[in-house]
Amino acid sequence: METFVFACNAVLPIILLIFLGYYLRRKEILNDSFLKCGNRFVFQVALPVLLFYNVYSIEAITEIHWQVLLFICMAIGIIFLAGIGVTILFTKEPKKRGVLLQCIFRSNFAIIGIPLAESIGGSGGIKAASVVSAFSIPMFNVLAVVALTMFQTDASGKRVSLKEIGKKIAKNPLIRGVLLGIICLLVRLVLPREEQSGHLVFTMQDNLPFLYKAIKSVGTIASPLALIVLGGNFQFRAVKRLRKEIIYGTFWRVVLTPFLALTSAVLLSSYTERFQFTNAQYSAFIALFASPVAVASAIMAGEMGGDEELAGQLVVWTSIMSVFTIFIAIVILRGIGLV
Repeated sequence: METFVFACNAVLPIILLIFLGYYLRRKEILNDSFLKCGNRFVFQVALPVLLFYNVYSIEAITEIHWQVLLFICMAIGIIFLAGIGVTILFTKEPKKRGVLLQCIFRSNFAIIGIPLAESIGGSGGIKAASVVSAFSIPMFNVLAVVALTMFQTDASGKRVSLKEIGKKIAKNPLIRGVLLGIICLLVRLVLPREEQSGHLVFTMQDNLPFLYKAIKSVGTIASPLALIVLGGNFQFRAVKRLRKEIIYGTFWRVVLTPFLALTSAVLLSSYTERFQFTNAQYSAFIALFASPVAVASAIMAGEMGGDEELAGQLVVWTSIMSVFTIFIAIVILRGIGLV
């Protein structure tokens, strides 16, 4: 029961903010103009700043466990490739294909991953999740651009070229935010330290506190504003029309993806010497693979020509159903002594 309550506490804040946005829109406190501007602000400013802040805040970058990073990159890549095949067979609509593919491989790790890993694995979970985020978040965002672009066609009916996909990746604000954070981390590695304390001679929080606090404040509003805007755009009447796609995407996100990834981690750890994972690392795996689809997926779908309505529905329903996924994953892995 305690584990179930914990899973609810991890996911219910997301659901409540979505329904707050839904309620405010129905009461006409929010209008279409606000929601459109809010959507753009979140995508262009707030989420990139949040991702930069998350990456910049990593302190354990020098404690990288390469077998962990190799595993998550392989798992995400294989799930992405498998998702392409099954999604092409599932639907012929290009706008839905990209959104469904994004749901299959992309989790809400940037917003709830680190707190969730901390709740499961304590301070060790934070360290593992922080390092994982520096690699998984860029990968998620690059693959999301590919997913939302690869099925689109230009004005002449031709598929978008690799060159155009590369341009969209380079121009994506979320990817820019993450890359800027990684650059700051690399600079931090070469900065000198004070002889007595061992502290860096320059950090943003110590030497530019006004800038650091402003960045933190903007990042703080990204998640709640994104969820409220998502709720304002949510339509219950669309559930029946999109029922098949919602079931498909939700089943992949909360059942197949976490099952395939976590089972692979357990088997690799059991039968190979190079992939020996700690309890803290399993906490990060649960947070990475069992979380609902990223809130940014709906924002990005709207900005890049995907089916924004379907993307929003998937955020809502995977958030609701992921409560049970997280609960079951924790119970099973705790039962075999892995968390």
